[in-house]
Parts: sequence; C-alpha cells; structure tokens
Amino acid sequence: MSYAIQAESVGKSFILHHQRNRPNDSLRDALAGSLSHLGRSLLRRDETDQTEEFWALKDISFGIRPGERIGLLGRNGAGKSTLLKILSRTLEPSTGRIRIRGRIASLLEVGTGFHPELTGRENIYFNGAMLGMSKAEIGRKFDEIVDFAEVEQFLDTPVKHYSSGMYVRLGFAVAAHIDPEILIVDEVLAVGDARFQKKCIGKMHEISEEGRTLLFVSHNMHSIMQLTQRALVLDRGQMVCDADTRDAVTKYLSADAGEDISLPMRTKVDWIDDVNFRWLRQETDIGFNKPLNFQFCFTTEQHTSRLVVTIGFINTIGALVLTCKAELDHLEPGPQQFRLRISDHHLTPGTYFVRLDLWGSDEHLLEQDNVCTVDLFSASTDDRLIQSIARRRGDKLGCYAPITLQILHASESHQHD
Repeated sequence: MSYAIQAESVGKSFILHHQRNRPNDSLRDALAGSLSHLGRSLLRRDETDQTEEFWALKDISFGIRPGERIGLLGRNGAGKSTLLKILSRTLEPSTGRIRIRGRIASLLEVGTGFHPELTGRENIYFNGAMLGMSKAEIGRKFDEIVDFAEVEQFLDTPVKHYSSGMYVRLGFAVAAHIDPEILIVDEVLAVGDARFQKKCIGKMHEISEEGRTLLFVSHNMHSIMQLTQRALVLDRGQMVCDADTRDAVTKYLSADAGEDISLPMRTKVDWIDDVNFRWLRQETDIGFNKPLNFQFCFTTEQHTSRLVVTIGFINTIGALVLTCKAELDHLEPGPQQFRLRISDHHLTPGTYFVRLDLWGSDEHLLEQDNVCTVDLFSASTDDRLIQSIARRRGDKLGCYAPITLQILHASESHQHD
C-alpha cells in the first residue's frame, strides 16, 4: 500500500540539564552562581549540573494515505509539536524513521519560514523557494496569495513590523497556495480572527477535495470533527489511539473525563452537607441533542419532603440559554445520590458553563456557578445547518429546535391583528 506519510517506531529524546541550587540563595548569590556556571562550562569543569534524558516521543508508528485528512489530538506536552517538526524535517528522530512522498508544506508557528528583515513580497518568494517552487510558479500564484492573506497594503513592509495575525495570514496563504501534496497545519490558526479561521477551514476543505493530504492539529474539536476523517491521539509522547475521528475524539475526551473530579460545595444551611456534582462526560455521545447525564450527591441530616434542583447552561458570552428542573421528594436523613438526565435539550454545539441551584420549600439552599464545563460536538450525520452553526461557534445561539413555518397570506395575517 502506498503512503504519503509513514512513521515507523519513531522516537525523539532530549537531554535536560538541571543545575543544583541552594534553596536559600539570594538574588546576588544566584547571579554570581550563574556567572560561575558559565565560567565552568567554558572550562568544561561543571560538576554541579545533572542531566536527564527526556523522551518526547516513544515508538510512534502510523501510515497516512494520499488524500487522507488526519487530525492530531493531545494535551499540551503530549508530543504533537515534536512530531510535526519531525514530519516537517526540522527535527531528526532519535529512533525509527519517517518516509514522506510528495511536496510538504507546514505552518507550525507564527513566522515559520519568514525572514524578519525581508518584506512581505520578498518573503513570499523566499518561502516558496524553500518549499521547492520555481520563481515562475510563485509568480503565477502571487496574486492569489496576496488576496487570501489580505496584506496588500503592507506588502513592501518588512515582516518584523507585522502583527501576529498578519504573520499567520501570510504564512497560511503561502503554504496553502503552493499546491503541496501534503499540508501540515498546527494550532497556529488560533491567532487569527474568527473570519480568517473560517476562511482557512474552507481552504483546507478545498485542498482535501483536490485529493491532497492534510494533517491538522487543533484543540477545537468542532474543527477536527468537521475537517478530518481520522485522528491520532498522543498522550505523554505515546500513541494511544488511531481511529476514525468520532472514535478518536471520544477517546480523547474520555481521558479527560477520567480525571474529572466532582466539585465540593457549601450550602446556605447546616443540615445539608457533602454536596458533589459532576457531568458524566464519558456517557455523552457525539452529535446534536444527545442526552446529558449528571451525578448529584449530598447528605441531609433531616427528613425533607421536597427539594428542587435546577441546572443552568451559560454560553461563552455569558447568556443563560437553558434551565432544567428536577424535583426530589421525600428524602430520609443520610447520603443521597441521584443521576440526572437531560434528554431533549436542543443545545447547539459549543461550550457551556453549568450553574447549580438547590431550593427548599421556602428558601434557597445552594447556588454555585461554574460547577463544570460541558463541551458539545456535532457529528457528520447531523443536520447540515447544525454543522454550519458549529463552525460559527453556535453556542452563542443557545438552543436549536427546527419547526415547520406556516406561510400566511396577507388576508389571513390581517385577521390575527
């Protein structure tokens, strides 16, 4: 089978240096120690340093076929950037080997491949030449690159004066328009504004539809779900999942769920204690309007005829978009544990902060903001409108419930006035 990218038992190690310091050193002592350390280093007589071998990647193997769209997931420090640098040939692996077939373009960091003293115009040619393009090829693509990057006004300004957003726009425009067989894009797009991010996502869709290979790294699960067919998950330098995107995202989020801890809370009364609340993330499927399950525990020291618990969902601009209520009747003294299920919430894909309230018959017993964060994702089988909403940060819209609109004629509408 032919692969565009093939990794075989790839590992990368770094040597970390640790200098022994006395904990009570003053700033003067620390500075003197640094100068002394420099002198010993020059004389190769440094006896205070300790070294440690750190493996950023261990035994990574995978294959990517031509035309595949692959996502790369993992927490900060999981080894994603190290792997991308090896694939981009800016780092050599310590073990194993990488085989790459085709021209590769990568956008890993703000300013990658740019010379700060050169102008935007000069850097387009410089960057294109580094990626193997002839001057004539770059010339044919030049206007498209400038139009996409939206930097025409500053084209003859040295890029050292560019903002980070301008750097990203120009860097992505060059990488995406040189017709690479393989395009690697890191989370660098997070620097751009929402409109430019949408523009980049559209361009990456276009590239993938042309049969070219895409490797995309992002912490935005919506973009990963919409853009890629398959995803790799890294954890502490090791590959823990290589599966279709839906399963890989579930694996990635489930790992976070395993470390979710219930948040202890204090009530306004002394007869309710040990309150804990958590979202059962691992029980939530990917897709629009999938049921949400929560666990709610507390201890009561007296018989209670009726309590009311409310769960509020607040979106990323601070709007309360949904409140759900449950009644807890006839509770005997002792520990209480409940599973709360919301089956038909119609929340659009996005991030929500959960507020918890507990009410008695005539008093407010508990109010707690941000008890947990709920991340909802659309699936490829969802209504296309939902997928579009997700790309536009749909949580700002709150809930989505499709309805059938009845069109009234003018004479009918007047009858309702």
